[in-house]
Amino acid sequence: MPKVTVDGTEIEVPQGATVLQACELAGKEIPRFCYHERLSIAGNCRMCLVEVKPGPPKPQASCALPASEGQEIRTDSAMVKAAREGVMEFLLINHPLDCPICDQGGECDLQDQAMAYGKGHSRYDENKRAVTEKYMGPIVKTIMTRCIHCTRCVRFAEEVAGVEEIGAIYRGEDMQITSYLEHAVSSELSGNVVDLCPVGALTSKPYAFEARPWELNKTLAIDVMDGIGTNVRLDSRGRQVLRSLPRVNDEVNEEWASDKTRHAIDGLIRRRLDTPYVRKDGKLHPVSWEAAFDAIAAVAQGAGDSVAAIAGDLVDCETMFAAKALVGQFGSAMLEGRQTGMDYDVSSLSAVNFNTTIARLEEADAILLVGTDLRWEAPLVNTRIRKAIRKRGAKVFGIGPQRDLTYKIEWLGNDLSLIGNLPQAAKDAFDAAEKPVVIVGGAALKGGHGGSLAAAKALNLVRALEDGTAWNGYNVVHMSAARMGGLMLGYAQAGGLADIVAAKPKLGFFLGADEVDYSAFGDTFKVYVGHHGDRGAHAADVILPAAAYTEKPGTYVNLEGRVQRGDRAVFPPGDAREDWTILRALSERLGKTLPFDSYDELRAAMFAEVPALATEGLVSLEWNPPSLGSEASGSVIYPIQDFYLTNAICRASPTMQRCSAELVHGEQFAEAAE
Repeated sequence: MPKVTVDGTEIEVPQGATVLQACELAGKEIPRFCYHERLSIAGNCRMCLVEVKPGPPKPQASCALPASEGQEIRTDSAMVKAAREGVMEFLLINHPLDCPICDQGGECDLQDQAMAYGKGHSRYDENKRAVTEKYMGPIVKTIMTRCIHCTRCVRFAEEVAGVEEIGAIYRGEDMQITSYLEHAVSSELSGNVVDLCPVGALTSKPYAFEARPWELNKTLAIDVMDGIGTNVRLDSRGRQVLRSLPRVNDEVNEEWASDKTRHAIDGLIRRRLDTPYVRKDGKLHPVSWEAAFDAIAAVAQGAGDSVAAIAGDLVDCETMFAAKALVGQFGSAMLEGRQTGMDYDVSSLSAVNFNTTIARLEEADAILLVGTDLRWEAPLVNTRIRKAIRKRGAKVFGIGPQRDLTYKIEWLGNDLSLIGNLPQAAKDAFDAAEKPVVIVGGAALKGGHGGSLAAAKALNLVRALEDGTAWNGYNVVHMSAARMGGLMLGYAQAGGLADIVAAKPKLGFFLGADEVDYSAFGDTFKVYVGHHGDRGAHAADVILPAAAYTEKPGTYVNLEGRVQRGDRAVFPPGDAREDWTILRALSERLGKTLPFDSYDELRAAMFAEVPALATEGLVSLEWNPPSLGSEASGSVIYPIQDFYLTNAICRASPTMQRCSAELVHGEQFAEAAE
């Protein structure tokens, strides 16, 4: 490891580190606009200038200069100070200086660094250049006169999102950043360019002119739009969440978030259930909580043990545990979380887990995708495969309908029987692989779970590596934030939802379950505990208004078995209440009082029953797959047909509706100037 001296302090730096990274290791702040830790080096803003000896007697860009043995680096000399002031003066030559009306005001890198490293005045008095606005779709708002050509958005689109639709046209002073033919950017990760933009050139269109950052309360939470468990920060004012921004977690989402995670939040204030309803004469009527409980009690008296609970995709573990406890008081164990009808074997949770983990997927060198459209089912897992291709030269094979996943795939066909009969090229790639991976999607679980587990054994996916560590390359992709937590809590029948349908329960609790085929429950008294007037509410006999994920604390388990917790950002609207309090109050009315009176007592009881949920972090699951003899067969039909409308919150969101119409269904939206 080379030793360098930074402002008189000698430090050791990793081989291959840059001078900028060496300075940061020494605790020195280096200003920058184009440099970003997760993107390639561009070296075009020149703000990170430092003085380096031995070397030419002039400031040098530290982001692109390798650190080498014996370097003497100065970050505080008069030369460096003057150089940074000069660069900042040039950057501000054409900047419109419209901070009072800019959405980035208060959280703008240019603002902060102009204060810290600028002169405080400008000698430039010529006319400023202006750039026409560009159209990038319903997510990103552009004010390109502010652009300083750092090219972060260009590099993100190419390297991370894999959608080469943002670039530069013209040269010199006439250079402009734009989307291809000024069409909407088609990536489901496009909103990340707003966070990356160090000025106000790219801002959030749905959030425009809503609030200033210092007005907002910030709450740490977990996203529920997919099974990844993206760590987010919810920014709220009063009773409304105005923003959802990603938090840095290198093990899960790095610092990215999908557009659904960011912008479905405007659906939280629309189509909300804020009072109980009871169906009378075929129509739902608003009633008091007491009347709603009385209607349920009238049915419960004659239900016996014919009671079931079905969990939706957005439910927290505490809600599922409370419902399980209530159903258990009736003497029933009819619980199911796979609301769309999947019935794979769950006798071993490791056989339905993403065992490689999201972060270690970058290390894979041969990958087989079986019945999964990762770009829509788990977009931040898809970005890790792109990194595996760049870092390890991973070869990717696919079984299923061909889909543009933003990287090169050798599609083998659309027949699950290929799992056990791979072409020779794929076999050779896996034979030569040190860290092979198979990723099984929801479309392949029903008919291909046994076949994929047999392939895991045949391809030697579970092995000990030369460095003594273990490698498990068998992975299942869940699309639901509640799925793994539900499986840990026992929300799975041997035959899936079909078992419950066949049992014809007299009373059913549907916990935010909006994707269920309610026509199969014609004889069941349906109690919907949820937060949106969506499919579940339309089919319900009684509606009990509950809290959304932003309105309650909760425990969630992501697709790799990582236990995470989120906090409450705002309170539910109207008479809506947190789910567990509804079930606790209902249990008392039914004469089957649950044994907890507070949230802490509920959690303690849940931890006692499922100790793995007590500690945040990865759950240790021993690899012990079931022996399933069935051969995989059948074609693949991807379960997600519209990325932007996968749950009740998304379907209530105007932003997601616009994204669906424009990006999925190809509708044209004319801008005002057109």
